[in-house]
Amino acid sequence: MKKSINIVFIIFRIFLGGFMIYGGIQKFAKPSPTPIEVVEKANKFKSPEKENTLQKVLYINGAKQTGYFWQVLGVCELLFGLLLILQVTGFIGALFLLPITLNIFLFHLFLEPDDIKELIQTSALFGINIALVLKEREKWKHFLWIKPI
Repeated sequence: MKKSINIVFIIFRIFLGGFMIYGGIQKFAKPSPTPIEVVEKANKFKSPEKENTLQKVLYINGAKQTGYFWQVLGVCELLFGLLLILQVTGFIGALFLLPITLNIFLFHLFLEPDDIKELIQTSALFGINIALVLKEREKWKHFLWIKPI
């Protein structure tokens, strides 16, 4: 039983790590749009029924327009995904990925609430990430419960 549970967690690490590596690579696949291009794209979604799409366009392109955030996010996804896949650094990778997977899940929860497929996928990623961190709770639980002297 313990061996099959370990295999499941290895699959979780490879799946989440691979997903993050792919996402990190995609951050560098296309050049960032110019501010003029962002405004032109945003103007296409001015009508009230397209407000959700406008929010997504502005959020993602705002991150790209900073000149660093989108790239830093991509590097972090690549690095932490690699750490997660490696046996020795898996816990550190899972721990560092936790805020990223939370942000991905919250993005879809608040900006794409109608897309059930995306919500299920991102909640699964976040759940897998939480499971990977909790599996190693013996390594970090002493930070939470300090014994008095």
